[in-house]
Amino acid sequence: MQRLMHRKKGGVVGGLISGVGALIITVVVILVVVSTLLGANLLTAGAYNDTAQGMAGNFTIGINNVAGKIPTILLIAAVVLLFGVIVLLVRQAQGMGIGQQSGTL
Repeated sequence: MQRLMHRKKGGVVGGLISGVGALIITVVVILVVVSTLLGANLLTAGAYNDTAQGMAGNFTIGINNVAGKIPTILLIAAVVLLFGVIVLLVRQAQGMGIGQQSGTL
């Protein structure tokens, strides 16, 4: 059990940061690939023209839907990060003995 706890250093905050980063990187890569294929006219030959236009339109609508939710996602991520930092600071303070009352007066 100790080994499992030792490996998990970032916890929820680390997972949240890496998840948001992976989402951003994935969206950027997809945008670059699709724009490169459309720019090179690789998807607009013959019968694929309607498909390429539909894919570009659907992709744009999807990006707009996700972009509308990004402020909410970032707000939730910021609140979770803030609570994580507070918990870490309280743990560190307890470990140092700060804020503990002594039994003698």
